[in-house]
Amino acid sequence: MRAIRLHAFGPAENLTLERTDIPVPAPGQVRIAVAAAGVHLLDTSLRRGIQGPPAPLPELPTVPGREVAGTVDALGPGTDPAWLGRPVVVHLGFAPGGYAEYAVADADRLHPVPPGLEPAEAVAMIGTGRTTLGILQFADLGPDSVALVPAAAGGIGTLLVQYAVNAGATVIALAGGPAKTARAAANGAHLALDHTDPGWADAVRAHHPGGATVLFDSVGGETARTALGLLAPGARHLVFGWSGGPLHLTDAERADLAARSITTRSVLGPAMLEQVGAPDPLRVLETRALTEAATGRLRPALTRYPLAEAAAAHHALETRATTGKVVLEP
Repeated sequence: MRAIRLHAFGPAENLTLERTDIPVPAPGQVRIAVAAAGVHLLDTSLRRGIQGPPAPLPELPTVPGREVAGTVDALGPGTDPAWLGRPVVVHLGFAPGGYAEYAVADADRLHPVPPGLEPAEAVAMIGTGRTTLGILQFADLGPDSVALVPAAAGGIGTLLVQYAVNAGATVIALAGGPAKTARAAANGAHLALDHTDPGWADAVRAHHPGGATVLFDSVGGETARTALGLLAPGARHLVFGWSGGPLHLTDAERADLAARSITTRSVLGPAMLEQVGAPDPLRVLETRALTEAATGRLRPALTRYPLAEAAAAHHALETRATTGKVVLEP
């Protein structure tokens, strides 16, 4: 089969298309003929040799990719035969192998692809969608909410904008460049601004002088610093990324946030899982995400690449040249 392999940590060019053996499913596993594989920002960190919690660095050589959708074409010993031939989607967790024509997965992690969803859409929801639903547990959005969403044209940002609009909230979207701000506006944002424009904060103040009630912060850095000054008293600052670099606040800035009763909370990892309150919280979030997409309430945006162009996909993701979820298709 064709697969993307990584033999040494480093730049995107280290991802190479090779021929390798088709995997054989172990007991309790299935083999999937892959139709779509998700590309995650964490994949780019692991490729560079940067261990990002909670994923450990893979042993080399490796086939990256932790999100796949396709059709079950083989079963391991003891696996329920009802899975054979079914369209499925799965998050592989810490076991990579998705950037390939075939991948193996534990049967107890599979989800049937809901009717009406194509494989690429299902892949977008199994990882990015579940994270979005996890973040939203902390937002308490409603008609009185004003949501400020940086990176609004990205995979998570796209879904956050849609969910907030559906909840009746007013949505202020930030994105880089006219094409991405147009995407955010078409996605339902009430105000879509270019964060590279020095005047974006003034535009927020002009349109919403009362301030935003929740900041969905995946970027950190100077964008987050500016956005914190646009929050209403009692607002929530929900942190789930730092693509723009770390946010270092001065003592005076921290005192100002405290005086305005603004709460900052990291909403990834244990905090997210504990909030679900179920024995298998990741599966609960995955099911919710797929259901939201199947009903049409959430619609993932996609940037597609052929499997052979995995290096280009990584480079585009790292340089913020993509919109929505990045997906590889064999």
